[in-house]
Amino acid sequence: MNGAGGGGGFRIEVDRDLCQGHGVCESEAPGVFEVGPERTVVVLAGRPGASERRAVELAVKYCPTHALRIVDEPVADTGGGGEP
Repeated sequence: MNGAGGGGGFRIEVDRDLCQGHGVCESEAPGVFEVGPERTVVVLAGRPGASERRAVELAVKYCPTHALRIVDEPVADTGGGGEP
């Protein structure tokens, strides 16, 4: 991951078939991931803020089973360009 995700938000996808609960994601981004009692990852923040981006990128990069993925999303139009 190069951090060039554009100006939009992002979400996290987990391949539960690949996840083995090693906990690397939790150590890299503890505010976003937690390994549950059954040794599977729980995503605490499915759409974390921009401040968490780098930590999530490291969690994805260092996941030993490559079970994590960042999906970039475009910025939602908040209006403001409506009719007079």
